[in-house]
Amino acid sequence: MTENIADGLIKGDDGVVRCWWHGGLPDYIEYHDKEWGRPQGNDNILFEKICLEGFQAGLSWLTILRKRENFRAGFAGFDFRKIARFGDADIERLVKDAGIVRHRGKIESTINNAKRAIEMVDEAGSLAAYFWSREPDTSSRPVRIDKAAMGELGKTAESIALSKDLKKRGWSFVGPTTVYAFMQAMGLVNDHLEGCICRDQVEQQRTAFKRPV
Repeated sequence: MTENIADGLIKGDDGVVRCWWHGGLPDYIEYHDKEWGRPQGNDNILFEKICLEGFQAGLSWLTILRKRENFRAGFAGFDFRKIARFGDADIERLVKDAGIVRHRGKIESTINNAKRAIEMVDEAGSLAAYFWSREPDTSSRPVRIDKAAMGELGKTAESIALSKDLKKRGWSFVGPTTVYAFMQAMGLVNDHLEGCICRDQVEQQRTAFKRPV
């Protein structure tokens, strides 16, 4: 059982106050506590996340999270250099894989985006360097992150600009809402609510995180 203690905050059976959206589900709590919002500089993880956010379009993140290991198995651990070499046989294999979201367009998009990721690394040095160069300035962020503020953050000026730039580079399934969810998850912003146990932890990690160049 969980207890609503404030708008957007719930206390779990363990007595810990967290953002509301995990719904008390153990796997979702683990994702909330250990992954979401923690600054990430690993290129394969960044690539995995932006692709899975694309697969999420029209679905819930929980659906994707529970299929993530299947996605990793099907997409070579999201090693974009390997995925870039996928061909028609791989597409057909993945379309038939009941363990993932069998959307041909999104599967083909992942292969396309892998090729674009290689180009980006050649240009920027790493995916991390590219994405972290788009980190929003603190002056553009809400003064207080609460549920009301979150309701206004489905997309931002920064995610719109990043989406536009990615599309110009040939990436697909990277709309501004998808891109903002990616930014939230990978720690480019800290959208844990004020009062959530993770908010200060994430902020400390973001302060200590060495931005890639």
